Amino acid sequence: MKFVRFMYDSGVYTGVLAEQGIQAVEGDIFKDWQYTGRTFREGDVKLLAPLEANHIIGIGANFVAEKEDLPETAPELPVFFFKPTSSVIGPEASILIPKDINQVKFESEVAAVIGKKTHNISEDQVLDHIFGYTVGNDVTAPQYFHEDGHWTLGKAFDTFTPLGPYLETDLDPHNVSIKARLDNEEKQNSPTDLMIVSIEKMISYLSGVMTLEQGDVILTGSPVGAEMASAGSVIECEVNGIGVLRNKFVNK
Repeated sequence: MKFVRFMYDSGVYTGVLAEQGIQAVEGDIFKDWQYTGRTFREGDVKLLAPLEANHIIGIGANFVAEKEDLPETAPELPVFFFKPTSSVIGPEASILIPKDINQVKFESEVAAVIGKKTHNISEDQVLDHIFGYTVGNDVTAPQYFHEDGHWTLGKAFDTFTPLGPYLETDLDPHNVSIKARLDNEEKQNSPTDLMIVSIEKMISYLSGVMTLEQGDVILTGSPVGAEMASAGSVIECEVNGIGVLRNKFVNK
């Protein structure tokens, strides 16, 4: 099932994507919702990020180019970072390049959405705690990275976390590929089995450090091939089974 958030005539709605269009729903999509009886044509609405994120946590440097490059054991201390919810935008919204920066980096990713309180769980419990998945773009301004390795500022600018187009609840995250096209030229194309730290491992690890809550978004890492982009370029991030997240870079 694909959940969507969208704007129509200045109102914000939630719906389910169906063959006949977007069927509006009301209530809490995580727990208790129902159809309202209204149907919208997708072409008549403006898609938003598919959820209002609670927290956003990303993992760094989590892909290799070839299976032969995978380490025998996952890192004992993975590198994680937070992104503010103010950085979230939806499909077709502009990614704003801050002043005094010529280029920023795109990073196409699978974003896992936590569906219920998650604390100190084992790896084999993780998928039961994930509500669904969307496409994420972890936009980054590397020149704002701190010399001692702190990444937060370089990833925290407004518009630096596009999410969308849909929130897919029926997806096997081990059987998808992550792609990115910059101005129609493919830059990234990797299956998720090239992850160094699996989704199960990273979420289990995080849950032992902090309690994850419903609506938390976990950016699970970006494949090899991410590049810098300039104003005027269009980035398309794609995960098969979810959809294509398209945004344009513009100067702020």
